Amino acid sequence: MKAQGWYRDPYGVHEDRYFSAGLPTKLVRDGRVEAYDPPPSYPPEEEPLEMAPSPAADSSDLRRADERAAGPATYARNAAFWAAIDGIA
Repeated sequence: MKAQGWYRDPYGVHEDRYFSAGLPTKLVRDGRVEAYDPPPSYPPEEEPLEMAPSPAADSSDLRRADERAAGPATYARNAAFWAAIDGIA
């Protein structure tokens, strides 16, 4: 079976490199940052090690703006005025 998907970068340049049809591609990632970097012209330092798929996000850390726990959306006009005046003085 030919390598397909994310593998540890066998060149040691990046954390992971995407493989397609058994060949390394220019798609790489370091942490959560993905970028393009063509594979080096020299042979890989090691065999590619397949990465486990990332767990799907469950959105448990997201909150709705209209959620009561977010607190009231208020604007204290007098406080903003006096804060501006204090900043001028």
